[in-house]
Amino acid sequence: MIKIDIPSYKDISIKYLVFDYNGTLAADGKIDNGIKNKLNKLSEIIEIFVLTADTFGTVREYLKDTNVKLHIISKENGTQDKVDFIKNLGLENCVAVGNGNNDSLMLKEAGLGICILGKEGCATNTLLNSDLVIKSIEDCIELFFNTDRLKASLRG
Repeated sequence: MIKIDIPSYKDISIKYLVFDYNGTLAADGKIDNGIKNKLNKLSEIIEIFVLTADTFGTVREYLKDTNVKLHIISKENGTQDKVDFIKNLGLENCVAVGNGNNDSLMLKEAGLGICILGKEGCATNTLLNSDLVIKSIEDCIELFFNTDRLKASLRG
């Protein structure tokens, strides 16, 4: 668990890090090896889930050598599937990370929602429903190794 006390904002106890795949962790269905290495390192201190409809059909192959838990959602009800997933984990203990329109409610409902701009950009709804917007997945992952960055951005 990662505990972060953010002055004049909220105290966060993170048990779960929940990522969207395409556009968030991956571009065009492919995830960089450096990202996979960072996820493996991060998985030593927190449980990581990846939620995806697997648009490109590549996620199992690309994540096979990682320590993340993969959950395939439906293409038709992805938005609700993602919210239901984090509700089952416990909203207050989840950090949700995404960029697409179907990530919007997950980011809004999570204890902390982070929007990734990335190569694909982000949906406006998702941006508005997040607590924090960050330019890349690399920078996002680094937030959990250096939590003072979260404090600096979110403090009141």
